[in-house]
Amino acid sequence: MNGDSRDRILIVDDSVQNVQLLEAYLTAAGYEVLCAHGGAEALEIVDGDNGGGSLPDLIILDVMMPGINGYQVCRRVKQKEDTRRIPVMMLTALQDLDDKVKGFEAGADEFLSKPIDRMELLIRAKSLLRTKHLNEDLESARNVIYTLALAIEANDPYTSGHSERVSEYGVMLARWLGLTVDQQEIVRNAGVLHDIGKIGISETILQKPGPLSTKELLAVQDHPAIGEKICKPLRSANLLLTVIRHHQERYDGDGYPDHLSGGDIPIEARVISVVDAFDAMTSPRPYRPPMSQPQAIDTLRREAGKQWDPGIVTAFIDMLAADSPPDAEDPAETAVEADQV
Repeated sequence: MNGDSRDRILIVDDSVQNVQLLEAYLTAAGYEVLCAHGGAEALEIVDGDNGGGSLPDLIILDVMMPGINGYQVCRRVKQKEDTRRIPVMMLTALQDLDDKVKGFEAGADEFLSKPIDRMELLIRAKSLLRTKHLNEDLESARNVIYTLALAIEANDPYTSGHSERVSEYGVMLARWLGLTVDQQEIVRNAGVLHDIGKIGISETILQKPGPLSTKELLAVQDHPAIGEKICKPLRSANLLLTVIRHHQERYDGDGYPDHLSGGDIPIEARVISVVDAFDAMTSPRPYRPPMSQPQAIDTLRREAGKQWDPGIVTAFIDMLAADSPPDAEDPAETAVEADQV
């Protein structure tokens, strides 16, 4: 069972004998190995003081160590943006379920009981590394799709910056509503990507200076489903895909593509729907000049309970009154016409 030559594994244990044993197992399997003999030394390595090398791809971490214990090391690793995706396998002689629960709460990805069985160690290490590399590949796909979305938008003078502003407004509103950090992240990503499906719609339609025909309107209404298909490769994409698909649903059920209504529309999609419409209404479009902010707010109030969730509309208006939202190139110039796009 040979390791991938790219894979770098950090062993952390205050027992020199245990470190040597694990190092022998992993080196023989083809892995590059780093060793730390305590929590402080391990944190120096993952914080970048590792002789100029790259971060480890996997950390094998003893729980019971003097000074900084394994739980504390794991928590620190998982709290930092640049290390939180490194899988952590915790080693312990403890059999109490509460100890394992404590480890998982600290962010551990796997537990292995002492004494260590060589084959079990290698199988679990390979599994964690395979998952990490898969996530990295999907993260690369995410970056490509993000770049595509912003590049498409940048070529259109009427929508340039729209998705980034929707993302910023959306996170502010999600935070104001008390949504979880994970929900806020979904809103942030959906804000950037919600209109990526418009790549499948003719520019002639998107930049038409007058009303759309029925056929053209139906083409525009395909963009949420197209966006969902484009974004399928994204890591942890299930809820994000749902929000992209449903950001044009209406609270009264007359939206598209699936005619969801009320609470059947995910709250993250309801948030995006409100901020998307506000930014669109206050932005210039080829078929109309921008609304003023008071005019856009009046439209939100008038359509609350029909097009938009009334509670979210109220929260958004309260948020605008309490704090200035992110500016467009001109502070009050940003959004899409509620009925058309």
